[in-house]
Amino acid sequence: MKTFCGRANPTTGAIEWLEEDENYDYHQEIARSRYADMLHDKDRNVKYYQGIRAAVSRVKERGEKAIVLDIGTGTGLLSMMAASAGADFCYAVEVFKPMANAAVKIVEKNGFRDKIKVINKHSTEVTVGPDGDMHCRANILVTELFDTELIGEGALPTYEHAHKYLVEEGCEAVPHRATVYVQLVESKRMWSWNKLFPVRVEAEDGEKIIVSPSDMENCPGVPSVCDIQLNQMPSSDFTILSDVVTMFSVDFSNPVSSASTYYRVQLEPVKSGKAQIVLSWWDIDMDPAGMINCTMAPYWAKSTSDFQWRDHWMQCVYFLPNEEPVLQGETVYLTACRDAYSVWYKLQKAREGETKAGGRVESPVCRCQAHLLWNRPRFGQLNDQDRTHQYIKSLMKVLQRDSVCLCISDGSLLPVLAHYLGAKQFLKANNLEDKIKIIEARPELLTSSHLEDKKISVLIGEPFFTTSLLPWHNLYFWYARTAVTGHLTSDVTVLPQSASLHMMIVEFEDLWRIRSPCGICEGFDVQTMDDMIKNSLNFRESKEAEPHPLWEYPCKSLCDPQEVLTFDFRKTVPQHCVSTEGSVNLVRKGKSHGAVLWMEYNLAADISISTGLMQISNEKGNCEWNPHCKQAVYFFSSVIESETPSDLPSAVTYAINFDTKTGEIAMDFKL
Repeated sequence: MKTFCGRANPTTGAIEWLEEDENYDYHQEIARSRYADMLHDKDRNVKYYQGIRAAVSRVKERGEKAIVLDIGTGTGLLSMMAASAGADFCYAVEVFKPMANAAVKIVEKNGFRDKIKVINKHSTEVTVGPDGDMHCRANILVTELFDTELIGEGALPTYEHAHKYLVEEGCEAVPHRATVYVQLVESKRMWSWNKLFPVRVEAEDGEKIIVSPSDMENCPGVPSVCDIQLNQMPSSDFTILSDVVTMFSVDFSNPVSSASTYYRVQLEPVKSGKAQIVLSWWDIDMDPAGMINCTMAPYWAKSTSDFQWRDHWMQCVYFLPNEEPVLQGETVYLTACRDAYSVWYKLQKAREGETKAGGRVESPVCRCQAHLLWNRPRFGQLNDQDRTHQYIKSLMKVLQRDSVCLCISDGSLLPVLAHYLGAKQFLKANNLEDKIKIIEARPELLTSSHLEDKKISVLIGEPFFTTSLLPWHNLYFWYARTAVTGHLTSDVTVLPQSASLHMMIVEFEDLWRIRSPCGICEGFDVQTMDDMIKNSLNFRESKEAEPHPLWEYPCKSLCDPQEVLTFDFRKTVPQHCVSTEGSVNLVRKGKSHGAVLWMEYNLAADISISTGLMQISNEKGNCEWNPHCKQAVYFFSSVIESETPSDLPSAVTYAINFDTKTGEIAMDFKL
């Protein structure tokens, strides 16, 4: 059997479906999974263990046998906790076959073969009865089915089914309940991920302002949550407008409904401002009394200073359909609507709230297309005035009165900027329909009739393409530039004129955990899982870099940033591969967790923009990253720890190869 997988082709800028070995999907799923992150989540594991012990004790005190159903068992960890806490039998359900196979091995290795049965099915297909998967209904329900939004992985329909068919009435549940909290804030930074701000352009004939069309301005956006590491958002980037309030809670020990519903809370703003954002997170009580609590609360809302880093559960940013001015002390009503998998919010003034007794608010639908074309970081990038100013400065250097420009980028504002800065022609809210022509053709299919028989004197791009996953995928601009060569004047100006790939060795504060073996977790041997992840990472001969938004994941540099490859857009893509070898000296002590790679674009003489490192902010090596781009992270398979500068491995050697046929970069590092 073969599997078809979608992959971005950097040479065509398109998603292509490639035939892969049937194991490819499994290996991708495992290699990129968050299992390691969960196993390293000490707080989660300890609280689950405490909750499970307490639940087993309560059942035993009633003189009953403790029969456990563990849905989404993963490694089998929670079932092993239950068995070691004295449960009589555990049914561990896992739908993902390679994971279920690993769970069987882990359970056997830890000596629980007679106490735990692993069932490789979706829980909704599990049968109960003398000949069923389970001999009887369970009286303890243990699950870990949550994502950052709590319900996004289908926890509600799963619980609903389990209560109907798989567990006894009045069963114990671990966790016992989940509670969702909200807080209203104003934040120009976060709002810039959802709306396009006006762009000011200083042209020869005065200041011009580019505004977004009214349908974009009034568009409610998309309902999908923006999940981020809110603990990396400085308090200076938002203004708190309300106290933290409980939005809703779900009791998992009683029947659960996945039917769409809504919840309403009254808020008294603690400050006047523009309500734009609902910040949200949840906590889970592992026991009915709420003594064993695991919380996702961000730093400013925590009652304790103990901080557990985790990447599998973060915090939610929800954008209100429109910003609403609120006054300190003047009551407003916040409505949370949910279906089986997602949540969305609406804010109403008290008097509106009184007139409409408040029903369900329909899920927001993007009407302007921009929220479907641009993701949240892309909105932020387009709203970055400093970045825009660099492009304006560069365009002013290269544009002439009679310039005929062609822009190759996805959803870019460059054509509008270039027109305002004096380009004669450029191949809708700003009344430029007759000045800018949108050509719906791929670069290689461009004809002179598309260009009205004109030659292009200025070719521009950011470059940005929606299909790009890794920094170098935007080199599609180079391939497009090569494809349109016949339409360019002999002295064409290309902006950016070149690009370069940069690299730096780093020590991560926490991100290393997602690729780090766990070995023993709460006294249980989960080495099998470590081996499985390692095997999947090695499935491709060359390990691949993976994209991460590093502003959310603090790290420090262990070497100076190094330029490793350059790409000259003034020339066409060469036929041969572009490769380099070299070494970097480590200048700080620390653990070499991996290499970070990013692109820099040289727009015009002395003007460049970085998609990665913005600056190393202090002598400790703490890094500041471009917040609108994901950087490429290549995790080393073994970590070298250097304690004192004298025993620093003098260097890390690297070999990097850019395959011009595929547009992909392969790399290898030796410590």
